[in-house]
Amino acid sequence: MEFLRPASLADALAARAANPGAVPIAGGTDVMVELNFDHRRPESLLDLGRVAELHEHGTDGGRIRLGAAVPYTRIIAELGTQLPGLAMAARTVGSPQIRNRGSVGGNLGAASPAGDSHPALLAADAEVEIASVRGTRIVAAKDFYVGVKRNVLEPDELITAVLLEPATGPQQFSKIGTRNAMVIAVAAFGLALHPAEQRVGTGVGSAAPTPRRATDAEEFLAGELDWESRRPVTDSVKRRFGDLVAAAASPIDDVRGSAAYRRHALGVMARRTLTWAWTEYCEGSAKCA
Repeated sequence: MEFLRPASLADALAARAANPGAVPIAGGTDVMVELNFDHRRPESLLDLGRVAELHEHGTDGGRIRLGAAVPYTRIIAELGTQLPGLAMAARTVGSPQIRNRGSVGGNLGAASPAGDSHPALLAADAEVEIASVRGTRIVAAKDFYVGVKRNVLEPDELITAVLLEPATGPQQFSKIGTRNAMVIAVAAFGLALHPAEQRVGTGVGSAAPTPRRATDAEEFLAGELDWESRRPVTDSVKRRFGDLVAAAASPIDDVRGSAAYRRHALGVMARRTLTWAWTEYCEGSAKCA
């Protein structure tokens, strides 16, 4: 197969336009597995490892602009305070070797329902920056996924960055698998509290054809939380929130877990992440004691 290795973003976009069938590869944590098992045999690979612009992060109008190829280890080390939910999800990705290579851009490109970064991106209202020789466009993460391992990318486009607001409230991530590490999620859940807007963000992973938000659960919880006085959340509210999160899923039975188990796990994770996040939000408030 042909191996294309551009040295700049402009060159990468030109190569992508000229070779729409080329498979982009950065960390290779998904692509190399597919090649090794002969699940994919593309005519060419588009190596993005030398494109410096994709390996940088900074600020853009107050938002964090996270380059598509910034590895998970750097997200954990350099952005853990600003993007706590994404950093939590990053810590659960594979092994140290995989975290050194894998990136959010790769997760988005693969668009697997079980991708670890997706629930955190959805809960934080992330947007995806997409570029081609024709220009740049921004797509909300909630609109990026269109099917199992399918996204909105056109054949000549590349994911260049993810845009996120720095966290203004607690964020949490929870994942359940068949073992404690180096495992694909059986189900995953992300939660973000946005106190300034008195709003809640959620993300459901590995429990539907695409990652998705639990919008009914978000609206219910936002109206039940006592944002000003920060009183404890009642057990009935936690249970209802968990039920609504579980209801938002459309899981399947497979070798890793049944649909019923996935729904149950999501309800449990929703209640737990809510407890952890609200406890953090209430720190220093006597009414939460």
